[in-house]
Amino acid sequence: MPTATSATVVNVRDAATVILVRTINDDSWELFLARRHRRQSFMAGAFVFPGGQLEESDCQPECSSLISQADSLHPQDLLQDKSLSPDRARGFFIAAIRETFEEAGIILAGDNSGNFITFQQKETLVRFAAHRRALSTGEISFAEILRQEKILLFPHALIPFSHWITPEGEKKRFDTRFFLAALPRGQETVSDNTELTEFLWATPQNALRMHFSREIILMPPTLKTVLELAQFATVERLFAAAKKRLLYPILPQIFEQGVKLPHDPEYGLDGYRRPANPEEPCRIIAEDGVWQAAFYKDKKSCEKQG
Repeated sequence: MPTATSATVVNVRDAATVILVRTINDDSWELFLARRHRRQSFMAGAFVFPGGQLEESDCQPECSSLISQADSLHPQDLLQDKSLSPDRARGFFIAAIRETFEEAGIILAGDNSGNFITFQQKETLVRFAAHRRALSTGEISFAEILRQEKILLFPHALIPFSHWITPEGEKKRFDTRFFLAALPRGQETVSDNTELTEFLWATPQNALRMHFSREIILMPPTLKTVLELAQFATVERLFAAAKKRLLYPILPQIFEQGVKLPHDPEYGLDGYRRPANPEEPCRIIAEDGVWQAAFYKDKKSCEKQG
């Protein structure tokens, strides 16, 4: 894990990521993961949720005109963060939708009646594929695509799920809001083959099995998130629980074996510490080169989950 020197000041950049899920049948559902390109400088080769950096264009006041039911969106309340300006808070939702379109080809947008756009007609699919390519090369802005297509963004389709901050000492740091969203009917994920190369749909249980058997790599925030998702049998239960979640910044603290999370009894970063919770894994440790979730046991050891 590359780290910066103690004298280096690393700018923490705002980002958004989307946990995209789809229902398979009444008692089974899957989540979407994509592999970061091995040449990427951040989390190279790891399987992640689609997402990326917040852009200033996401936070412009005029962006409210691009949103369905803009007056009923209260982004600061949804993110449980009054320190954000309304424009900045709304920008996280816009960035989440934009990045999911750029990286996975999925767009949470549609008409004035609240109907998601579908790509079942070939000409629509081809047109949006061209938009996506032009967006990635900077030939067109996301706002221009929405105006050309006469569609609005659906930020209400996003449920804030968690808030992770890259540990101190890393060469690249992000302050990332995680959102939950269901795959719209009539849309299919397509890799961008640049930042993200291959992708998979898997149940949380299968994603964990693949990670522990070294078929894929899940970094600590993704691993912890998938472990939480695995507790829910249906998408409906997951979404209902997500709407009631308490959100707070999770800044992992690096130690010799891995990272401590804010509810670890030995966590030492002021301003981020949370009450100890013995029922929840509070550390992510590297064991034989594989990240594992672990419970605090005593000052000399920790107990691996499972």
